Amino acid sequence: MSKTVSDNAPFGANSPFFRIIKEGLEGLADGDDFFDLLAEDVVFEYVISVPGYPRLVEGRQNIIDLYRGYGDYMALSSADNLRVHRDRETSVVVLEYEVHGKSVQTGRPYDNRFVSIVTINGRKLTHWRDYLDPVAVFDAAGWPQARG
Repeated sequence: MSKTVSDNAPFGANSPFFRIIKEGLEGLADGDDFFDLLAEDVVFEYVISVPGYPRLVEGRQNIIDLYRGYGDYMALSSADNLRVHRDRETSVVVLEYEVHGKSVQTGRPYDNRFVSIVTINGRKLTHWRDYLDPVAVFDAAGWPQARG
């Protein structure tokens, strides 16, 4: 089990989320921060996500743009419970981890678990497939709204 990664900074390239990813990929990919780890033509797939979030994003700059406004919705305070599974023959790494914080709009707690399957070539991330718990996002954001 990993130590807890905490940071009071806004959701930027060195936030708890990105720092725990960098910890899990230490020695496998090169870069000063999360975005530096990405190949220019990286492909991200969000397999289990929330409505309105893209299912596929291609290119490093598009990933940077996607995450740029995240801090307007969720304020992360820590990330922990990192588990790393590596297949050296295929250059695939499976990361399991949790993030913690609160919704900026509602103030409700946000605790989510992720599984990210990462392919590394030339010491850069070339493919990312992500699974998260959408109910955790709904609970923190307070939606969908109750009917009645």
